[in-house]
Amino acid sequence: MKLLIAVIQDKDTSELQDAFIKNNIRATKLSTTGGFLKSGNTTYMIGIDDEKVQKTLDIIKNISRTRKKYMTPPVNLDGGANEGSYPVKIQVGGATVMILPMDAFHQF
Repeated sequence: MKLLIAVIQDKDTSELQDAFIKNNIRATKLSTTGGFLKSGNTTYMIGIDDEKVQKTLDIIKNISRTRKKYMTPPVNLDGGANEGSYPVKIQVGGATVMILPMDAFHQF
């Protein structure tokens, strides 16, 4: 048994939830915030049998897309104010998945 903790961008949540239901993958969904942009994320906690881990990872990978986004840095590199800053293109999205061993899993 494994515990998968998957952090994904909010934009991919609905499609991923549908895929979990379709593939009979039970997941607990938590709303989270964090990262470089302090943007909305969704964290899924998934207790799953070892033989289903790769299939679950494949589903997450196929649905959680990376995107390009423009943002204006909050400060200049020289420590000055934000005046005259130009937007920069950054990559956002995708998924971060942590896999932990789990000794037991109970549903009551």
